[in-house]
Amino acid sequence: MILSHAGFSTRAQEVKKDSVKTKIPFENYDLTWINGQNRQSDFPLTLKDKSGQTILTGVALVDGYFNYNFARPKDNTQTISASMGRSNEFSLNQASIGIESNYKNVIGRLWLQTGSMLHIVQETDGSVTRGRNTGTGNLKLIREAAAGYHFDVNYGLNVEMGIFMSYIGLESYVLQENWSYQRSMVCDFTPFYFQGARLQYFPTKNFKTELWILNGWQTYNSWSKNPGLGSSNYYRPNDNIQLAANFYYGTDSKSGTNTLSKVKRFHHDDSMVYRYYKNKAAKGLSQAAFSINNHYGFQSGDGVKAKNNYMTGSALSSRLWFAQNKIGWTVRGDFVSNPGAYLAFNPAATVSDNNGNVVLNDYDNALAAGNNLKITQLTSTLDYMPNDFMTFRLEYGYRKSNVPYFAGPGGTTSQTGFSNDSIDPTWKPDLRKQENRLTLAVNFRL
Repeated sequence: MILSHAGFSTRAQEVKKDSVKTKIPFENYDLTWINGQNRQSDFPLTLKDKSGQTILTGVALVDGYFNYNFARPKDNTQTISASMGRSNEFSLNQASIGIESNYKNVIGRLWLQTGSMLHIVQETDGSVTRGRNTGTGNLKLIREAAAGYHFDVNYGLNVEMGIFMSYIGLESYVLQENWSYQRSMVCDFTPFYFQGARLQYFPTKNFKTELWILNGWQTYNSWSKNPGLGSSNYYRPNDNIQLAANFYYGTDSKSGTNTLSKVKRFHHDDSMVYRYYKNKAAKGLSQAAFSINNHYGFQSGDGVKAKNNYMTGSALSSRLWFAQNKIGWTVRGDFVSNPGAYLAFNPAATVSDNNGNVVLNDYDNALAAGNNLKITQLTSTLDYMPNDFMTFRLEYGYRKSNVPYFAGPGGTTSQTGFSNDSIDPTWKPDLRKQENRLTLAVNFRL
């Protein structure tokens, strides 16, 4: 249906030919409970032809939050998160409208977006500096845009090209689809979009496999003469369990100032989501499920050794639903280890003093001393969902790292907290090893 960070769609199979219904993968499965998937079962913005076949499905989404960081950084900047970029103020995180069409086997998809989350995600794309006629400004307002065709082979064969949500990781780019508002660190450190082409094949009712050819790891353009390659595999024996395994291989960095890097990147994640109790009519406990998502990846070549540049981590979530699924409670624990910090967020902007000298922070010094970055995170999330279209969310989050990494009261921008002020040569970003946050989010989806 609506593509998520996990990159799964079945609406493309809902086609008819000569008045005979095509085989539909995962038909009659209830997928609304899965971590990283849209929970809607009703789509009111649907246009149908005279025969009742769907022509277009429209979607509107608005997501806002108030994120209270107990450190109260003076620049109101929330660091080490692709889910939220501001603290101690109200923020419009994402507003998006889109249409999808799978009419007469033709696949078309266009999602437009705006909001503060765009700046966090797209502005890290350094590939747009390679050559001319590039830039995130041309594309960042497009969340997803693709064209393709569906072939009636077995349970479906789709060929598409365009900009897609990433298939790496369990949790979605759309925060409403996740059981928690702040994503797990393994999902926050991995891509949210790809530009390229994919082939989706459904050989049976309960299995899907995909092959991807990509410009690069969360890039609009290419870092290399060769494209990146990917694979995604989903198995659902019934609607209570989902197993997934994803792979990526490519070249995704620049070496020096004049040469393309020969460093190769490999990444793998696998996940299981299991619903072990279901009684949707119950006024007490109505559903119960858990999810686990594991990641491993590394970089090597051109003088870079995998033993010093790898990432490993896991996220384990437990969710309970109450009152006919109108209330949800999720507890999650996750960790990530990233020696070399090649996938980690920069905890502070690169700043220079009045003489043009780069100001190093404690994080830079700690890594230079040989400490490997390790982060643990705990979240507790309470949702109130009066219907499919509205979510009120309250979440507490705690994080801890082995090196100073999270914003302290002094902030990470400048001694005044403003980015357009000259940097005092004695100032350094205020980084701490622990962080506590309380987040209130409200989102609407139709």
